[in-house]
Amino acid sequence: MISPQKEPLIILGIDPGTCITGYGVISHSHKSQTALGYGCIRPPKTGSAPEKYRVIFESIETLIETYKPDVLSVETQFVYKNVQSAMKLGMARGMALLAAARRNIPIFEYAPKKAKMAITGHGSASKEQVQKMIQLLLNLSVLPQPEDAADALALALCHAHSLRQNSHLQGNSR
Repeated sequence: MISPQKEPLIILGIDPGTCITGYGVISHSHKSQTALGYGCIRPPKTGSAPEKYRVIFESIETLIETYKPDVLSVETQFVYKNVQSAMKLGMARGMALLAAARRNIPIFEYAPKKAKMAITGHGSASKEQVQKMIQLLLNLSVLPQPEDAADALALALCHAHSLRQNSHLQGNSR
């Protein structure tokens, strides 16, 4: 378990996908949040499914080695109509969960609407609204691109927001 006094807390956000997996890393303290890095993992389009999942897994392991996150914040699986797409997404998500679990990194899961709500105040915010709010909240000089990276930063910020809410509920000044 993470000590509530640990600061800064490094949060790795992952927006899983088979074609594009977004990542965003922030440093969170009671005073501020700072972007440490963000981008996308793009497995080869022509690779087999196992090859794509290996690339995602190894890339997330490299991110963990580089940034040494204290927690992982990952998007929960969303299933609309296409079960096959949901299964592929679940496999990509599983690579993030496995990489974190191998290092005993606590995992927190957030629905896309919850992340949007934490960032913009509206669960149905557009991708552009999320990008602009992340740029503002993290004081970025440019709009975070692509959308998958912005979504991953939103997941990391959503966890930071959740920590802040919990500490207020417990009567801390965090």
